[in-house]
Amino acid sequence: MSPSDLPVAILAGGLATRLRPITEKIPKLLVEVAGEPFFSHQLRLLKKNGLTRIVLCVGYLGEMIVDQYGDGSNWGVSIEYAFDGPKLLGTGGALIAALPKLGDAFYMLYGDSYLPADYRAVGDFFVQSGQLGLMTVFENHGRYDTSNVWFEGGAIKVYDKKNKVPQMQHIDYGLGLFRAAAFDGCSRDAVVDLAEVQKSLVSRRQLAGYEIKQRFYEIGSHEGLQELDQLLRGPSQQA
Repeated sequence: MSPSDLPVAILAGGLATRLRPITEKIPKLLVEVAGEPFFSHQLRLLKKNGLTRIVLCVGYLGEMIVDQYGDGSNWGVSIEYAFDGPKLLGTGGALIAALPKLGDAFYMLYGDSYLPADYRAVGDFFVQSGQLGLMTVFENHGRYDTSNVWFEGGAIKVYDKKNKVPQMQHIDYGLGLFRAAAFDGCSRDAVVDLAEVQKSLVSRRQLAGYEIKQRFYEIGSHEGLQELDQLLRGPSQQA
């Protein structure tokens, strides 16, 4: 299994309430950053890392993304779409619904994350780990958001967004990998939170941990949007 052959699932079905009023008429992926829709920057970053198979898990105003990006051929990538049904099924539920398009193993990231990481190195580590999932982590110390991972000795000891322990100095970076088997036993028609799936994998020692040294960026808030806009407009950025 070569990491560059794996598809990338992008979770982009949320309502993006924190970005209102911008997102009242457009989905988060189409929010303008540095003069372009955010998804254009995300696609460029993925393609630079050799990842060209994209499965977009979309819902709210998702048709607007289809209209603008289509099958991805204009970008030299392949884009498929997995639409939310009449009932929102949560982050894990959206991935489960997309499994027929994702196959045995896949990358996962969020539709508001800009992650300047070495995706191939992460993918290679996942393949070699033999585990059902992988979570990238960043040594955060509460700086960018609340730390939620106890990562020690190269392993994830605890992952919990609700119950904090003092050893949590890392945060979920937002890039993951999964085998489809990680979702065995999950409901196919009820809300499934991806964080609960990841917690279950930790308890079974089936969630590998990979530490990223570069910080993450996000457009989930107005502050994050402004920060990424400044980064992408910087002189060091290449088109």
